[in-house]
Amino acid sequence: MTSVRAFVAGALLVWLAAAPFAQAQAPKKPNAADIRLALEKLNVLGSVLYMAAHPDDENTRLIAYLANERKLRTGYLSLTRGDGGQNLIGPEIREELGIIRTQELLQARRTDGGEQFFSRANDFGFSKNPAETFTIWNREQVLADAVWVIRNFRPDVIITRFSPEPGGTHGHHTASAMIALEAFEAAADPKRFPEQLKTVAPWQVKRLLWNTSSFFYGQGRQFDPTGKLTVDAGMYNALLGKSYNEIAALSRSMHKSQGFGSSGTRGEAIEYFEFLKGDKATTDLLEGVTTTWSRVPGSNEVSKLVQETLRNYNPANPAASVPTLLKTYAALNKLPNSYWKTVKQQELQDVIKACLGLYLEAASVNEYAVSPGEPVTVALEAVNRSGVPVTLNKVEYLFAGKDTAVQQKLEPNQPFFARTTLTLPAATPYSQPYWLQLPGSTGMFRVDAPALIGLPENPAPAQVRLQLTVQNQPFTFTLPLVYKRTDPVEGEQYRPFEVAPPVTVNLAEKVYVFADAQPKPVTVRVRAGKDQVAGQVSLRLPAGWRAEPAQQAFTLAQKGAEQSFIFQVYPGATQTESTIGAAVTANGRTYTQGLTSIQYNHIPTQTLFPEAAAKAVKLDLKRKGQLIGYLMGAGDEIPASLQQIGYTVEQLRVEDLNASSLRKYDAVVTGVRAYNTLERLKFQQPQLMEYVRNGGTLVVQYNVSNGLVTTELGPYPIKLSNDRVTVEDAEVRFLKPNHPVLNTPNKITEQDFRGWVQERGLYFPNQWAPEYEAVISSNDPGESPKDSGLLVAKYGKGHFVYTGYSFFRELPAGVPGAYRLFVNLLSLGK
Repeated sequence: MTSVRAFVAGALLVWLAAAPFAQAQAPKKPNAADIRLALEKLNVLGSVLYMAAHPDDENTRLIAYLANERKLRTGYLSLTRGDGGQNLIGPEIREELGIIRTQELLQARRTDGGEQFFSRANDFGFSKNPAETFTIWNREQVLADAVWVIRNFRPDVIITRFSPEPGGTHGHHTASAMIALEAFEAAADPKRFPEQLKTVAPWQVKRLLWNTSSFFYGQGRQFDPTGKLTVDAGMYNALLGKSYNEIAALSRSMHKSQGFGSSGTRGEAIEYFEFLKGDKATTDLLEGVTTTWSRVPGSNEVSKLVQETLRNYNPANPAASVPTLLKTYAALNKLPNSYWKTVKQQELQDVIKACLGLYLEAASVNEYAVSPGEPVTVALEAVNRSGVPVTLNKVEYLFAGKDTAVQQKLEPNQPFFARTTLTLPAATPYSQPYWLQLPGSTGMFRVDAPALIGLPENPAPAQVRLQLTVQNQPFTFTLPLVYKRTDPVEGEQYRPFEVAPPVTVNLAEKVYVFADAQPKPVTVRVRAGKDQVAGQVSLRLPAGWRAEPAQQAFTLAQKGAEQSFIFQVYPGATQTESTIGAAVTANGRTYTQGLTSIQYNHIPTQTLFPEAAAKAVKLDLKRKGQLIGYLMGAGDEIPASLQQIGYTVEQLRVEDLNASSLRKYDAVVTGVRAYNTLERLKFQQPQLMEYVRNGGTLVVQYNVSNGLVTTELGPYPIKLSNDRVTVEDAEVRFLKPNHPVLNTPNKITEQDFRGWVQERGLYFPNQWAPEYEAVISSNDPGESPKDSGLLVAKYGKGHFVYTGYSFFRELPAGVPGAYRLFVNLLSLGK
C-alpha cells in the first residue's frame, strides 16, 4: 500500500510543480504580508474546486475569498478555453482566441490566488441546451477529464457556477453542472476510468453545491434564500490591503478579450449555495471536513511547529522563521507519503525560499527562441538575501541532460552568476500548445498524453534544477528557462523561452478566394530560426491548380531574417473548396510549420507553429461596385476577406465620418459590435444616415443587445434581442425570393447556405419597423422562425441593411455562399 501511495504522491508532485505556470513571469518576490499569508495557509488542509464552462464564468470573488480568507487550496475547472467567443481586443478568433483566454484565466488566478484547469472540450460556439452540447462534445471524454482533475486535485467540496437543470442559459453552462454531478460519483468509483488508477486513486468529494443567486431567477421567478448556505465574501483582508470584492474586480478585469473590466466594490457581499449532492451542510461550506493537521496521522509535531512559526513571525525579519520552518520540513518528511504531505512539502519549500529572500533565475541569453540542435546560453543567478547559511551544490540542465557540481556558499546578498552554453537536443519538440498539436474535432481537442490533460498550458520546454542546502538540509528547486530583456520604456520584460523550427513559412492570408479564372498572387514569407539557412520554397496546390514559378530558392544568413516570395496561382476550372499549403526544403528536410505570435500587454507573448496552410476557394462570383468603407468595431477579418475578391477597402475612423466624404464609397460596412464599442457613434450616426439618404448603401453587422451606445441603429426603429440560430446548417427559407439581395448580381440558392461554420447568426432583432423587409428566415430545431437575421430598408435614395448573420466568421473561413450573399448586400442599388 505504501508503494501505491508513493506513486500517487509522485504523480501529484508533477501537477504541483506545473500548477503555478509562471514560466513567462519574473521570479516571485514575496513581501512580508505574502509570507504571512503563506504561513497561515500551511495550517489549512482543505480544498475546493469551482466548475463552469468558459473563461469568465467563474466567481472571482468567491475564489479570492476561499483562497485568501479561508486559506483553502482553490481551483477552477473551466471545461473549455473559450475558443468560440468574440474578441474585443483584436482579430484573433477560434484557436488563437482560446489561447488568449487561457492566458487571461492564468493571469486572473495569479491575481485571486486560485489554480486553473481545463478539459479537452472545445468551445464550438453558443449552444441553446445541454442536449445539443452533448451531440458535439464527447460526453464520456469530458467526464473522464473532470474525474481526472478531481482525482488529482482531491477537492473536499465542488461548487458549480450553474444549475444542472436545463433552461435559461447557455447549453455549455448547464452541461458543466451536469458533468459535475456525474463526476462527483465517478471520481469515487474505481470501476469508472480505471486506466487513471495507474497514477491516481479514487476520490470521494464531501459535497456538491450550486453557487446560486437572484441572477438565475428571471422571468417572474422569485429568488428565495431560505434554506441556502450563505457566505459573506465581501470581507476585507488587511494583509492584502483589499476586500475580496476589490481583488475579484482585478481578477475579472484580466478577461480583456471579453470586455469584462470591473470596478472594485467594498462591503458585504453574500454568496448563496444550494445543495446538489453528498453530505448536506447547514452552517458552512466545509462542514464535517477536517481542515487541520489532524487529518494527517502522526502530524502533531508538524502542527506544533507551524503554530510556533506563526506566533513568532516577524514581518521585519522573515528569515528569523527559517530555523523553525526547517524543523517543520524535517518533521513533515518523516511522515508516510500522502496527498497532503506532498502538497505541504511544496508549500513549505516555497515559504522557506521566500523567508530567505532567495532569488533564483535561469534565463536564455539574447535568444527567446532556439531550434533543436542549436546552442542555447543559460545565465544563472542565485542570491541569498538573508544571514541563514545557504549553499548551492549542483546545477542540472534537465533539457540537455547535463549537470555541474558547484559547491558554492551563497554569502548574504552576494549574487552568484554562472553562464553555460549547451546544445538543445535535436529531438526537442517545438513549442506548440499541447491541445493543438494534433487535429481534433468540432467538439473536442485531441490530447494523447494523459499527464497533460487538465493542465492550462505546456510545462516549460527547458528547465534547470538547483540542488541547495539550507543549514545543511537539502532542497531542490526547478526553474523554467525564461527570456528577459530591458525595454527602454517598460524596463525589465519577460517572455517564455520557445523551441522553434529552424525555418518557418507563412502564407500572407488565411483564405484565398478566386472569384474568376484569373491568377492571384500568393505571397509566402520564409523566416530563419537559426543562422545560415538555405533551400527551396514551394506551394502545395489542389489538383488542377498550378503556380508560377513552381519553386523558388532562398538564402537567409542570419537568424530572424525574412524573405518574401510571390507565386502566381492559377485556379482550377470548377468551383471548389480546398487548401493551399507552403513548404520549405532545407538541409535535406522539409518544413511546413508557420509562425504566429500573439502579443498583448496583459498576457505573456504566445507563439504558435501551425501548419502553413490556407483555405483555397474557387467560386462563381459577380460583384458590383469597387470602393468599400469599413468602420472596424470589436475586430474582425472581413476587410481582408473583401480585398480577396477584388474590392478596395478603406478603413474609416468614427470621428471622421461625414456624409459628404462618404459619398465616394459604393458601400459602407460597420464591423461587428461597432455600436457596442465605438462611443462616438452615438454622435456620428446622423452622418451615416445622411449617407444612406443620399444614395449610399450601409451594412450594419451584428451588435450585442446590451451596452449599445445608441438605440437608433437604423433610419427606422429596430430593437435587438438575444435571439440566435446556433445550428450552422439550420434550414434557411426565402421570405422574399424576388428581392435583389437574393438575385443581384448573384443568384442565391439553398446551396449557398451549406458549409457554414459556428452558427447561422446571433442577436437578431425581435422588433422592427414595417419599413424593413425581412428577406430570409431560419431557426434552430423545435423553435419558432427567426425572420429578422437580415433586414433591408430603403431610405431616401439609398439602402440600409442590418444583419445578424455571422459573416464575420463565414468570410474568414472561406464559405462560398457567404461571400456571394455579402456581395449582394454591398451591391444593393448599383
